[in-house]
Amino acid sequence: MRKLGVCTWIFGGEPLAEIAARVRGGGLDGVELFGDVTQDAARAGRILADHGLEVFSITPGDADISHPDAAIRARGLDHYRRLADFAAALGRPLVSIHGQVGRIRPVATQAAEDALLAESTATICAELARRGLRGVFEILNRYETHQVRTVAAGLALLDAVGAENLALLPDAYHMNIEEADPAGALRAAGGRLGLYHAADSNRGAVGDGHTDFAAQLAALDSAGYGGPIILEPAAPGPDPFRTDMGPGFREVLAAMLVRSRDRLAALRPGVPAASAAG
Repeated sequence: MRKLGVCTWIFGGEPLAEIAARVRGGGLDGVELFGDVTQDAARAGRILADHGLEVFSITPGDADISHPDAAIRARGLDHYRRLADFAAALGRPLVSIHGQVGRIRPVATQAAEDALLAESTATICAELARRGLRGVFEILNRYETHQVRTVAAGLALLDAVGAENLALLPDAYHMNIEEADPAGALRAAGGRLGLYHAADSNRGAVGDGHTDFAAQLAALDSAGYGGPIILEPAAPGPDPFRTDMGPGFREVLAAMLVRSRDRLAALRPGVPAASAAG
């Protein structure tokens, strides 16, 4: 029985207790918590636990870990050190890693920044390992990054980093843009899959676009992936880097979660339609 979660950042600045109520009301099992390292991790954990929700993973804030300016990289690495402490206080969920979202071209050269990305990721993985944590590198798309946009590139990064506590995080929405065969990419990742994000081709609920989720779920099964599906839709609007799409956007997102839950249940018996929760 595969569990379902959702990325909390999609709800914008809504208080965590209200987000938790929405998530539980949608019949989901847990969250990928936005890693605001200024908040009290123990309090965040209590809020989610009080709503019967697991913390599957942590989303980082924006941090540039491949910039040629050493001071900028140092600030990024400091963010991940604090994020590692935050995750450890929450019971050791997975920690997602990626570069600064929105930087879509190198400042130096591609080769130089790819080497810096591998170096920084290795440093982050060492910090995670010291706390008994595992990391997942999120694969984005060309409109969000100039690095690691395909599973093949992700596998190459894993080889370059060489950390046993690092796996891949492919995302159905990003794969819709970058992969010729998303299900085949998941099969190629195989046992190096650590987490999976789901939003449809239009960044909507599962079933709102043209993504073949049945094929992707079958590929996850063949790869032996037993972790949760983390939903990450966005409310319709013109700015993909902004969560607030106007009045009622959170209710739109909550409805997307319910549609996704029910459609996944219809696609595969192993993903149950969770009973309504209050």
